[in-house]
Amino acid sequence: MAERALDRYWKAVVSTIRDGIIIVNPQGTIISVNKALENMTGYSREELIGKKCSIMECSLFEKAREQRGEHWCVLFNSGDLTSRKCTLLRKDRTILHALKSASLLHDDHGKVIGAVETITDITELIEKDIQIAAFRRELQSEDGFQGLIGTSAPMQRVFDLIANAAQSDAPVIIFGESGTGKELVSKAIHNLSARSQKPFIKVNCAALTESLLESELFGHVKGAYTGAYRSRAGRFEAAQGGDIFLDEIGDLPLSTQVKLLRVLEEKVVERVGDNRPIPIEVRIITATNKNLLQLVEKGLFREDFYFRINVIPIHLPPLRERVEDIPLIAESFFRKIRLKSDKRAEGISADTMEVLMNYPWPGNIRELKSAFEFAFVTCQERLIQPWHLPQNISKYRGQAGRSGPKVLDSRMDMEKRRLLAALSQAGGNQSEAARILGVSRVTVWNRMKRLGIAKGKIFNTGST
Repeated sequence: MAERALDRYWKAVVSTIRDGIIIVNPQGTIISVNKALENMTGYSREELIGKKCSIMECSLFEKAREQRGEHWCVLFNSGDLTSRKCTLLRKDRTILHALKSASLLHDDHGKVIGAVETITDITELIEKDIQIAAFRRELQSEDGFQGLIGTSAPMQRVFDLIANAAQSDAPVIIFGESGTGKELVSKAIHNLSARSQKPFIKVNCAALTESLLESELFGHVKGAYTGAYRSRAGRFEAAQGGDIFLDEIGDLPLSTQVKLLRVLEEKVVERVGDNRPIPIEVRIITATNKNLLQLVEKGLFREDFYFRINVIPIHLPPLRERVEDIPLIAESFFRKIRLKSDKRAEGISADTMEVLMNYPWPGNIRELKSAFEFAFVTCQERLIQPWHLPQNISKYRGQAGRSGPKVLDSRMDMEKRRLLAALSQAGGNQSEAARILGVSRVTVWNRMKRLGIAKGKIFNTGST
């Protein structure tokens, strides 16, 4: 009686376990399954009992057959399995990613009478890993260059200048409004240069007082000033053999400009409180959002220093002057923020994209990124809509800019034609279209949804 009660309780326990359980006899015939296995495979108990376990086409079964020439599971050769990754096919022929553990069952005399397997569904985890990998590939797609995004003519010129500047040791100066990506340009120059394995040191000239700035740049010796309890190397010494990036160079005091001029001409620095020259081999990259020539005319910037750092100038265009790049940058920010968010937003609506194209972006790319971070906080819907953007931006809905909608329509039309041509060439296969375009399958899927291209449509390269 007690054994019968225990058997009943045991069956109740097995039926509530979330992992799938399957019991087979020595011939591989299924003799029992639990409810969880039915749910995860789509097969009913009646469809499985009496069938060979190969009905689910486990990848471990195929592996055993290939390696040993047998039509049987590796379990009956090894004796057990512990958390082995595998794939099975559900009844609807979709793939089930699983962790399988298994053990042989013996009678009182040690004879094998069957086996029990537990199957844990990890499909969702695997698909998330695949999606993240696809997003990472997407962020390195053909529309970007060293973290900078743009296909417009002004940005293509910038990319060419970066590549050329990287092959030189001459000083580079980057001009551009706040938020245009000057630091990204400096880093790209470093990464593409022969100095890429050497240090890349950044200094914000506007963030430090004159005395602290000189100590940061050149270092100091013990006792050089109150609080200098020990000697310290400066940023130039730290950048030895590499690049030093001096941001906001227009805020540099005149006295420090003189000392930097000597560094550029003589390739030496002197620590504060010391007069011993220290040889340095460093390439200087500077950046500013100010008009340095106007500062020279006002006596706030040394003319000789200006011409010494202005050897290879790179002018970064503001976002309003490369409106056609906004969809690319917007999609990039959307994907990056979505990776870090638990929101289920699937894309950006056409109305929102129109708003983004019309807005003048005084804060440039930095402001665009902030707008998407705000939108992800407020959006509870499938697509990001204009009302999810900050109020000062969303009010631009319907206020057509000078070239916004026209450029948007032109770009979207070109993008749609290109995508349709690839899909037509691939016979509608999204993976093959992604290969043709040099992007990920996720990108093709996102673009089809945004451009209103229906899945399963008969593709024609002449279509719009």
